[in-house]
Amino acid sequence: MYGGTAEPNGAAPDIISFGDVHFTWPGKNAFALAIERFALPARERVLLIGPSGSGKSTFLSLLCGILAPQAGRIEILGRELTRLGAAARDAFRAEHFGIIFQMFNLLPYGSVIDNVLLPLSFAPGRRKRATATGSAAEEAQRLLARLGLEEAHLHDRSAANLSVGQQQRVAAARALIGAPEIIVADEPTSALDRDRQDAFLDLLFAEVSAAGATLIMVSHDRSLAPRFDRVLRLAEIAKTTAAHLGAAA
Repeated sequence: MYGGTAEPNGAAPDIISFGDVHFTWPGKNAFALAIERFALPARERVLLIGPSGSGKSTFLSLLCGILAPQAGRIEILGRELTRLGAAARDAFRAEHFGIIFQMFNLLPYGSVIDNVLLPLSFAPGRRKRATATGSAAEEAQRLLARLGLEEAHLHDRSAANLSVGQQQRVAAARALIGAPEIIVADEPTSALDRDRQDAFLDLLFAEVSAAGATLIMVSHDRSLAPRFDRVLRLAEIAKTTAAHLGAAA
């Protein structure tokens, strides 16, 4: 099966669409990524597989509007990101994307609750959804409990004093708060053993399903494939060229 195009599945429309996208990093060892066509429908759970240095991070940065291509069209939730300036893309990303970074990117001296609430400072729509049935702090605590951080005394601790597994759950709660439509997870389980990895994915998938979100998770671990609706290889989506591929991807 060709992985670069969403298969028809009835009611779910495409919420992500790339067309003739070209991006090249500057420099003499320029890395280039070309995506002729790529689309995903709502509510899918997709695993994106590719070796280290294959361009996965560049692809995610284009998807989230962190980078803008030199040519082509990227449409997310009916909005053409390639027509927006950098500030507008930042605002759009804050509202509609929840991102779980590989290194978590928590504020080290911020409390657990402060870290989870951070996206709501930049996304009034997410804040409105997060406070639909109570305070934002109550919703943060609900997510943390669902993700296995029930202990109230943890919530006032700084992120720097948490274990790797606890930091991972805080990063997931931060991505999920306010029910963004698209969750992007970049190697979020790479630091965990298999048992903790399985437990985390169970909780993450449950929250993603409850929110009706689309999940795109990047990994080099093919053993995760059975847990997802679809598995895509980056080579099926994009063509890459580089003198030193690993340096730029």
